[in-house]
Amino acid sequence: MMVDMNEFKINKKAFSVASITDESDEKQFWLSKSPEERFAAAEYLRQLVYGYDPTTIRLQRFFEVAEIS
Repeated sequence: MMVDMNEFKINKKAFSVASITDESDEKQFWLSKSPEERFAAAEYLRQLVYGYDPTTIRLQRFFEVAEIS
């Protein structure tokens, strides 16, 4: 599944300060999203980290014939 990389935008002006012991609202945010939206976000992050090259979508297959004597 290819995700449109322009679908997601990063707000570089957003900034917040919190203590590490404060409760995060991230879990509630992701639970409010549909499974399709969560999957699209995970796929976007995967493509961001590992890249996306349509020529390597399929697994490479190697066949070798070995003769046993």
